[in-house]
Amino acid sequence: MTGDATGERLLRTVVLVGMMGAGKTAVGRVLSARLGVEMRDSDAEIVASAQLSIAEIFERYGEPFFREKESAVIARLLDGAPCILSTGGGAWLSEANRALLTERAVVLWLEADLDLLWSRVRHKSTRPLLRTSNPRQTLSDIHAAREPVYALAPLRVHVDPQWSIEDTAGHVMAELARAGAVEGYGE
Repeated sequence: MTGDATGERLLRTVVLVGMMGAGKTAVGRVLSARLGVEMRDSDAEIVASAQLSIAEIFERYGEPFFREKESAVIARLLDGAPCILSTGGGAWLSEANRALLTERAVVLWLEADLDLLWSRVRHKSTRPLLRTSNPRQTLSDIHAAREPVYALAPLRVHVDPQWSIEDTAGHVMAELARAGAVEGYGE
């Protein structure tokens, strides 16, 4: 168990899943600071171990290779003290990853509408899946295909476009407290 000066303690690792641009990493950082626990990011771990960007990994070795490495990294990151774990947008699509994550952590889907996602990712060149002739349509297609799988997550918070990252983190904290993953919230 870990905690901070507020008396809030994280009892289980929390995994944030959702589309690129949903806020997994940004919200995870706020939760990590608030709860006094480590923030781990599976994409960052993959980049560090490969010494290549995700875009470079996709280019050189393809998506199946990346997904295989992603699964191994996620399994490793689930070991140890409770933490906040941000995963790549496609990690939850793997049935094996879903089973592992739901068994060993609390999984929360940051659900976001397409317009919000597009506003957050359209100017970024670090999204290999959006390197197409029509990236908005590609994002829409990915969003439509992945939403039913993200809906399998045990917990969810719908991200309101008017919310700040801190607001979103507050809604996530409330949901985690309801699920018994955080102790001392609101006391």
